[in-house]
Amino acid sequence: GLTYAILFLGILSIHEFGHYYFAKRNNVDASLPYYLPMYLPGIPSIGTFGAFIRMKSLVFSKRGIFDIGIAGPLAGFAAALLVLTYGFATLPEKEYIYSVHPDYAAFQGDYDNHVYTYEYLKHSSDSIIDRRYEEDSLKYLTKHATDSFLKKPVKEEYKKEFIELATGKNILFWLFEKIFAYQGEKIPNSYEMFHYPFLFAGYLALFFTALNLMPIGQLDGGHVIYGLFGYEKHKKISVVIFILFIGIGGVGVFKDNLLGVNFFMSGFAEQIEFTIIYISFLCFLFGKIFQKFLDMLLIAVIVFSVHFLVEFLLPDITGFHGWFIYALLIGRFIGVSHPQALDESPLDMKRKIIGWISLVIFILCFTPEVLTFETITK
Repeated sequence: GLTYAILFLGILSIHEFGHYYFAKRNNVDASLPYYLPMYLPGIPSIGTFGAFIRMKSLVFSKRGIFDIGIAGPLAGFAAALLVLTYGFATLPEKEYIYSVHPDYAAFQGDYDNHVYTYEYLKHSSDSIIDRRYEEDSLKYLTKHATDSFLKKPVKEEYKKEFIELATGKNILFWLFEKIFAYQGEKIPNSYEMFHYPFLFAGYLALFFTALNLMPIGQLDGGHVIYGLFGYEKHKKISVVIFILFIGIGGVGVFKDNLLGVNFFMSGFAEQIEFTIIYISFLCFLFGKIFQKFLDMLLIAVIVFSVHFLVEFLLPDITGFHGWFIYALLIGRFIGVSHPQALDESPLDMKRKIIGWISLVIFILCFTPEVLTFETITK
């Protein structure tokens, strides 16, 4: 845990000090980095929401905005490459995982084919299931007479399925796995990546790099787009990318959502209710982007229809609904627009090349599904 924390916070710090250095170089008053801790008891977390620096004065030129915006992601990306290269080059033997999961040793290196099955997970948690069943049964016996909402526990209902957490994939991480393929079985699967601090810290750093390089609003990627294409084109590009972003995050929502409704297996009344709620939510996301109500409603209906068609025609494809939280933050608070600089002088060729390279980095690092919760059943 300590190694991971030092590596990940180190990469975040390098990112932020990249911004800080170029802010000072452009005579912009900026704060030192603020770090946002995150700990949710009982819920797996990465320990932080990230970090940021606060600009205390205006940036007057397009060139200054570009330099400050792009410096952080490039610095953090370079650090992530170093961490991942070292992590893949110095992977421990496959048996290392036994220090984390001693029970895996019983399978003598073949644990991949056994420990992620329903039978193994149920066997491993039988004692926990028995204890929960006994506690719920005792509660029912003592309180059901006065609490009509209590249902009699049925043991067969306990743990019909198990949820396993795994990391997702991005192009660059996949390339690292191919480059270091000679490491063979030393390369961990996505379920165990969390126990390899160099790999997991590097993986998250790539994700945060893409998150910041997203070409929307005043994110770092938004500054890059503004520098490359100017104010008017930035407005159009930013809106299109934001809509596509929501499009990726919403795939799968017809079957898996907070309402607990499977649209394709529900009755007509539930389908109507889901349609109204989901389109209303999409309108809320787009509310500050489109000035005309009909424009906002039209885009919301189009996104709704695309999600429906994708899930109907390609039911196995899912998105990462966590993107909705980020979309909510951008759409309602950060915004997708970018203010004009007083000095709109175009960038030189060197900066344009670096800008295009950063967009390639965004594509390489973008992770559609950062963490996956895989359901394992009989």
